[in-house]
Amino acid sequence: MTDTSSNQMWGGRFASGPDAIMEAINASIGFDRRMAAQDIAGSRAHAAMLAAQGVITDSDADAIRKGLLTVLSEIQEGRFEFSTALEDIHMNVEARLKALIGEPAGRLHTARSRNDQVATDFKLWVRDQIDAADVGLTALLHALVEQAEAGADWVMPGFTHLQTAQPVTWGHHMMAYVEMLGRDLSRFRDARARMNECPLGAAALAGTSFDIDRDATAQMLGFDRPSANSLDAVSDRDFALEFLSVSSICAMHLSRLAEELVIWSSAQFRFVSMSDKWSTGSSIMPQKRNPDAAELLRAKIGRIFGANVALMTVMKGLPLAYSKDMQEDKEQVFDAADSLLLALAAMAGMVGDMQANRDALAAAAGSGFSTATDLADWLVRTLNLPFRDAHHVTGTLVAKAEARGCDLPDLTLEELQEAHPDITMAVFDVLGVDNSVASRTSYGGTAPAQVRAQISRWKEMLK
Repeated sequence: MTDTSSNQMWGGRFASGPDAIMEAINASIGFDRRMAAQDIAGSRAHAAMLAAQGVITDSDADAIRKGLLTVLSEIQEGRFEFSTALEDIHMNVEARLKALIGEPAGRLHTARSRNDQVATDFKLWVRDQIDAADVGLTALLHALVEQAEAGADWVMPGFTHLQTAQPVTWGHHMMAYVEMLGRDLSRFRDARARMNECPLGAAALAGTSFDIDRDATAQMLGFDRPSANSLDAVSDRDFALEFLSVSSICAMHLSRLAEELVIWSSAQFRFVSMSDKWSTGSSIMPQKRNPDAAELLRAKIGRIFGANVALMTVMKGLPLAYSKDMQEDKEQVFDAADSLLLALAAMAGMVGDMQANRDALAAAAGSGFSTATDLADWLVRTLNLPFRDAHHVTGTLVAKAEARGCDLPDLTLEELQEAHPDITMAVFDVLGVDNSVASRTSYGGTAPAQVRAQISRWKEMLK
């Protein structure tokens, strides 16, 4: 490890380096090395801009560019020796650059500070994670749409309170998650557009007196524009907070689907089967197939929620502009991004792999008096009963069927007429689950025709 007393990056301010405890609490290289590629990209853009503006010479800029590419290759190939004494990725890169090219390396930091440098690096890193989440979400949406299309007319129970409510279709249930995750995709894209302003050039907090071109560096780094206020540019972590917030909502949706996969794959439901790719066995019970991937995904979501709360807590009491507290902005974001991308990939794999049990779905759809609402609606439409009266009649018939140990379609016409004498044989047309789902033709309803229309819409959107 480099002797802290030889660290000249601070200039002459300190006669000796911090002790081991201070070094440990101050250093971030253990985690911010993950931003090496972004740090080097930002430095290359900054050096090119300085040369174009005549702030440094073309020869110095060329030496810096070549040196930075060497540093990048060393890091990517695992040959770079990171030093805790040099604190962070920025100082580690600059020190190695100086060792490689000498004096020109010292000109790289002209007209910038570590404050705008780290804000730029971190924003570039978060932007890359949003792009990766976009890819992962799109793959999951495709998998869900394929499941929906395969079972657009397969009947299954729809639940409220995890109690049988009304029959729906497998396709309709899958498309509910498409809508949820589609909103997540939209939120990630909105967040990316909002964050795409470049902090580089804000310097420590007040801007710089050098004649720099912030539009040029923004363009080179793929930003839409430079940030408009230098104080805000170095003290803002909204982009990370918004990433965590959007990730938390997305993670919540993934956890809800994971919970359903756990329930559906149980012996009590048998709605889906998961292959050995996404299940494990028991150490003592040979019959078991445990949905471990779904359970682990469900648990990992807590890490993302925790990261969101942690960073909000770090930022809530900070005056403008930069405070060292903000060094604690990265570890939780790194961990949350890892957890999210892993969860998206795992869920896409599970959804693509799972096999829905059409017979079990249909059997469950016809149980639990799932067509009771259809009966009540028929009484309103056909007999012109007020809905509250129809609700009472239907409740009476449900109680009768429950006492007999059968479902509503199993009651005889005579038994139905005991609740209301005007009921006719036509009522049996609505008591079957297939007729029930086919009747739900309102926009966004579960009728197979409506489900297929939504599938077509999403397939077009996902092209």
